[in-house]
Amino acid sequence: MKTALKILFADDDLKYSMVLKRFLEKEGYDVTYAGNGEKALEQFLQIKPNLVLLDINMPGLNGFEVAAKIREIDKHTLIFFLSDRSDKNDRLKGFSLKGNDYLAKPFYPEELLARIKERFELSSQESVQEEIYTFGSTVFNFNTNELRSGNNKSLITSRQAEILRILAINLNTTVHRDQILQAIWGDSSYANSLALNVQITYLRRAIHMDATVHITSIPRKGYMLESC
Repeated sequence: MKTALKILFADDDLKYSMVLKRFLEKEGYDVTYAGNGEKALEQFLQIKPNLVLLDINMPGLNGFEVAAKIREIDKHTLIFFLSDRSDKNDRLKGFSLKGNDYLAKPFYPEELLARIKERFELSSQESVQEEIYTFGSTVFNFNTNELRSGNNKSLITSRQAEILRILAINLNTTVHRDQILQAIWGDSSYANSLALNVQITYLRRAIHMDATVHITSIPRKGYMLESC
């Protein structure tokens, strides 16, 4: 029998949390709830979850502080930030703490479920072949969303990994914006085009550790991942 994925869910909004907890449990996940940051850290050591869902605005230790302490002892457990704060700086801080995803409230429970399944569907297969791309001195593991260059390491989100995979497959070749938009979002609307701009900015920061690699904007066309 397949072991249920263990999720640690920390949020001080009890009513909202119980609704989301029951939703995830109906989908077959083993969910442990913590009402504050201190309890979340205690539960983390006890249950050793596969995924941590962290609300940012918690009294005492907030979500960012909890994530920082988790990363001191565990570099691999996935962390999703859940927050009604959608400011760019908050998102960047979340990813700087090696968070794996950031969902702005309010969101549909089905959206969270889709992101969880996306992260863990490969691990549920009997055998998983790693999808590795190399450019410059950077090694990109698409399965784990991990970038390595020398002793430096960076984690990117699933969406950023999907974009980078398209660019890596077409290394040193221009990829049209519409091709990326259709592949990742399903349409080339103005809102999605703006979202692509933001994700490219994040990717440029992630690959900055390798001076031989650049994502170049090609006017009126798209983007090119260049490796010297």
